Amino acid sequence: MELRDLPSVDELTRGVDDPLAVEAARTVLERAREEIRAGAEPGDLAARLHGELRSLRAPSLRRVVNATGVLVHTNLGRAPLAAEALAQVVETARGYSNLELDLSSGSRGSRQDHLASLLRRLTGAEAALVVNNNAAAMLLALAALAEGREVIVSRGELIEIGDGFRIPDVLARSGARLVEVGTTNRTRARDYERAIGADTALLLRVHQSNFRVVGFAEQPRVEELAAIAARHGLPLVDDLGSGVLDPIPGEPTVRDSPADLVCFSGDKLLGGPQAGIVVGRAELVERLRRHPLQRALRADKLSLAALEGTLRLYLEAPERIPVLRMLRQDAPTVRARAERLAALTAGTVEGTVGRVGGGALPLAELPSFACALDESLAAPLRGGDPPVLGIVRDGKLLLDCLALADEDVDEVAHAVAACR
Repeated sequence: MELRDLPSVDELTRGVDDPLAVEAARTVLERAREEIRAGAEPGDLAARLHGELRSLRAPSLRRVVNATGVLVHTNLGRAPLAAEALAQVVETARGYSNLELDLSSGSRGSRQDHLASLLRRLTGAEAALVVNNNAAAMLLALAALAEGREVIVSRGELIEIGDGFRIPDVLARSGARLVEVGTTNRTRARDYERAIGADTALLLRVHQSNFRVVGFAEQPRVEELAAIAARHGLPLVDDLGSGVLDPIPGEPTVRDSPADLVCFSGDKLLGGPQAGIVVGRAELVERLRRHPLQRALRADKLSLAALEGTLRLYLEAPERIPVLRMLRQDAPTVRARAERLAALTAGTVEGTVGRVGGGALPLAELPSFACALDESLAAPLRGGDPPVLGIVRDGKLLLDCLALADEDVDEVAHAVAACR
């Protein structure tokens, strides 16, 4: 076919009753021109038009099957939600809700009230507040408590939290002034003591959740910082990052932090939706709630519903939270899953090492097993419905079974069969 043989947009769309037909036809014809110039045949343009129309109508944000071996995968939406959390989202979203209405009095209420008692019970804190992510929680805390004043933090805790966002940048946007103490690898309690002055607003501790400094390293315990802050009448703010409520080896729990305010994420080790949670002393939380930024950073009703559904499971059945279940499954369970997938796909079983991901437990290696297939299947599986994402390594596609549920195995096997 030559360029002059291509139909016009009108010719290609004749008989196609679809308001998106013209846009789709222009896209198909432009691609066909590029292929002809490159010496390739564009093929059946009518079929390509209908394929483009299907693509235009398909949702962009889609469910994918995670066979990467990373449990809290940031690129894949971090923590999957429990069935109970999903049910609460559906129930809240299918009609109106009492988001900001006090049903007992009939007067206006606060969206913060729906989760406050649950968070107090789970963390032992006096008060709680929820915003849209943990960076927002930090920004709000620093703006409300330290705008125009100094915040003391260790140089070893000036971390980058992902996608280029850094703690010093968040602190600067809050209007607070950064005072760095210690060195990258060693900071002592007395470094904080020496830096405290008349303009000090608070001490900030940032948990090294997404990295570790090993070797010749030292950081004061958070209990030491809490004691220093108390002696000087200053609040200690503890950014815990991942947010652990149920004990997980290697990570501090929110309840155990002695800080005046603790900030943490909802969608990492907590296992809920994206959210930033602040718990602590009532008077400090109230200052955050009344700050003008709180309205700009607040969580929406669907996030609050998903978070409430997740938090209730911590009281009743934490083992039903997917992230906690996956973290605690044993290696034989994962191996059995990989063996079943390999049997269904004519693959082989290989031992692998999984990761927690999401900036949590960076040194943790989770024993895992994968179904190994030909590397050529990676792209077609990624383009399937649903997309299946694995890891390409040493000329093979590894479908790691650590993050797969038992019910995912048949679906992945069907996806593999459809690509062959």
